[in-house]
Amino acid sequence: MKRICFLILVACTIATLNVHAQVSISDTAKTTTQAFDVNAATEHWLNTLTPAQRAKSDAYFEGGYWLLLWSTLYAILIGGIFLLTGLSRGIKNLVSGISYTFLQNLIYIFIYLLLAYIFLFPLNVYQDFFREHQYALSNMTFTAWLKDQMIGLGLLLVFGSLIFTLVYWAISKTGKSWWLWGAGIVIAFAAFGAFIAPVYLSPLFNDYKPLAEGKLKSEILSMARANSIPAKNVYQFDASKQSDRVSANVSGFASTTRISLNDNLLKRCTPAEIKAVMGHEMGHYVMNHVYKGLFETAVFLVILFALVNIFFQIIVNRYGNRLGITGIADIRGLPLLVVLFTVASFIFTPLTNTMVRTQETEADMFGLNAAREPDAEAHVDILLSEYRKIDPGYWEEIIFYDHPSGRNRMHMAMQWKAEHLNDCK
Repeated sequence: MKRICFLILVACTIATLNVHAQVSISDTAKTTTQAFDVNAATEHWLNTLTPAQRAKSDAYFEGGYWLLLWSTLYAILIGGIFLLTGLSRGIKNLVSGISYTFLQNLIYIFIYLLLAYIFLFPLNVYQDFFREHQYALSNMTFTAWLKDQMIGLGLLLVFGSLIFTLVYWAISKTGKSWWLWGAGIVIAFAAFGAFIAPVYLSPLFNDYKPLAEGKLKSEILSMARANSIPAKNVYQFDASKQSDRVSANVSGFASTTRISLNDNLLKRCTPAEIKAVMGHEMGHYVMNHVYKGLFETAVFLVILFALVNIFFQIIVNRYGNRLGITGIADIRGLPLLVVLFTVASFIFTPLTNTMVRTQETEADMFGLNAAREPDAEAHVDILLSEYRKIDPGYWEEIIFYDHPSGRNRMHMAMQWKAEHLNDCK
């Protein structure tokens, strides 16, 4: 008891000393902060956009809300075409002569994915080509755009067919617990995709080459070393052939970790702004967002698979004969599975956006501390507003944003600046 009392006395003494110290520090900080109005500085940056620029980006981004809804409804329509017209049964009959069920399912899934892509093509053309040109956000000719689409389709057919086939294999082997095994299969492929993407997948769409030697490259690598990022090179890629959007990333993990920035960032931004962007991207690596993201995704997928399993069983019990589906193991039910996953993903959009947005906010703060370029960060946020509404409402941001809004990012940068006036560049 005496020891406990002694420890309490020591703790109280330390707390008292801390209070006195904090009063002195707080007074100094208050005086310093008063010399810099964070809200006024944020408004100053917001006002660098003209009303026309804000109206354009607002219209583009808000239109995406409706596209999210229309894409979901369109996917439901396509699922209905497969199930209600007998198309799914027809594909099943086409492959039924093949001896092995695994191979039957693989070919069915391949055909299904190809047809589903064809049905979705009109929406893809509008959303990803015509609409992007309507808002002057694309530099691609239709031929170049179609080439990228075909590459994406090829990846979908290869990996999508394999993933779904393995899920149905898990269904046949594990029965009622298939949803847990199915989620595990998808998680494993997600991790594999994150691992190989920087080296094998991204170069299918863009040309990657080492950044030219010079001061900028040295400073980026210095930032990487200072934050224990095991990167020995910096790469640039030709994103300008697709659009004028600025971007960068620290992608992959373990042996495939790669620091990359696009040529738009090099053309449109100052060295300070590039460092601000790279500081943010390095934050994702240092804070283990790849691993945390995979864990969060794993939890989410398990829940998603469990819910889809429940609703699939309910629908098949009531309408199975009409839809031509005998149970979860019946490959003819794949269109229904896809519809259920699509609807569930739509419903959970605020949750998944919040998961990502939280990590992006953490990376923003890390970037400010690593690069120490708050004004450069604010200007980059202005550039990002070309395709992101910069000042949404509170709930609008929570529901639809997978990154912090431009206003909140600039306010964070100006708050950081206010607390570092004496040592800020």
